[in-house]
Amino acid sequence: MKQMGARNLLTDVEGLLVGNAQDHELKSGVTTVFCPDGAVAAVQVLGGAPGTRETDLLEPHNTVSSINAIVLSGGSAFGLDAASGVQAALREQDIGHHVGGFYVPIVPSAILFDLTNGGDKNWGRYSPYQALGYEAIGNAARDFEIGSVGAGTGALTADCKAGLGSASLVLDSGVTIGAVVAPNAMGTVNVGGSKHFWAAPFELDGEFGGMGWPSPFPESTTDLRIKFRDDFSPDGANTTIGVIATDAVLSKAEAKRLAIAAHDGFSRAIWPAHTPFDGDLIFALATGKSGREIDTNDFLDLCAGAAAVMARAIARGVYHAQGKPGDIKPSWHERFG
Repeated sequence: MKQMGARNLLTDVEGLLVGNAQDHELKSGVTTVFCPDGAVAAVQVLGGAPGTRETDLLEPHNTVSSINAIVLSGGSAFGLDAASGVQAALREQDIGHHVGGFYVPIVPSAILFDLTNGGDKNWGRYSPYQALGYEAIGNAARDFEIGSVGAGTGALTADCKAGLGSASLVLDSGVTIGAVVAPNAMGTVNVGGSKHFWAAPFELDGEFGGMGWPSPFPESTTDLRIKFRDDFSPDGANTTIGVIATDAVLSKAEAKRLAIAAHDGFSRAIWPAHTPFDGDLIFALATGKSGREIDTNDFLDLCAGAAAVMARAIARGVYHAQGKPGDIKPSWHERFG
């Protein structure tokens, strides 16, 4: 359970493409996970302030069994427009749930709050997110950038800039699992304000600096470094949103359990996570492309791997963020070199 995929990206899971679109003056963007052949999907929300679209249909007791794309967007509630742009692009290609002679693309989405990050949000009557969603799905490919792109363009943690992160893992069973995430946490991913990442025990091949944990741990390790704590109301000002995916064959109920397990990766990588003022959310996707129907023991490994790969993806998102003019927080590299 220690081998990353060839790209160390979500798209090491066969059957998935990822596209980003961003505006660095806006300091915001959109990430789309495209499932050309559809995928079984589920969602789990554990934060107290989520913003979502079409998530109820993902519950195991509801009818729709396959989705076409997932959208992660900045822009707070305005960013929910991004799914309409993705939907428009898919409809042009006759991709979607076919009903009554119409193709209806199924595109669940979630947003994070990046309105107060120093970007120019004076966009006029209509927000730019529908156009960014349309652009993002057009950019969907197996290879994609991480860092200050897509939904991670304007993301922040309590003590430094964040960015879009991704990672993958090949399990002993041969099943691949991957994650993509935009950490915009109320808390911090760094131990006690140091350069060390909470996710260090799960790191593979020095993918976010290879620094391990600090020794000794600083006295301030468990201090609460909370974004906007002193100068801004935290309501809706945060949220880490991500996707966990596998090429295993899963039911909707099993995908739901995978999404729940992946939230342990948030807890391993962010202190604190799942606060009342974060909208922390994870979508789960199962493409079934490996053809493997996993047994109980393999499913335990899959759930553990989901937590590990999500923690790594969060740390990589912060590690690969790039400083830009007008930022209100430094990037990890600007702070620590």
